[in-house]
Amino acid sequence: PPPRSCQPNGATKETLQCEIEELKQKDLALDQEIAQLLSEGYSLEELEQHISLLHEYNDIKDAGQMLLGKLAVIRGVTTKQLYPEYDLELSD
Repeated sequence: PPPRSCQPNGATKETLQCEIEELKQKDLALDQEIAQLLSEGYSLEELEQHISLLHEYNDIKDAGQMLLGKLAVIRGVTTKQLYPEYDLELSD
């Protein structure tokens, strides 16, 4: 079951205990997820590499979006209007 949310009513002992319990539940859930991935044949190194590549992809995509935005401003069009010109999908 998902952990119950703590009410943000200050740093009372009860609130802190609740937050600690939520963190323990998240820790346990992450440990279980890691164990599941390892049992499916993934290695920690592969997962770390995958995460690193996703970060790199997102950085490159952000730079591309920024450049498209600047080009759109220069041309007086929307970024969306530039997508077909560069064979980009809106879902990219």
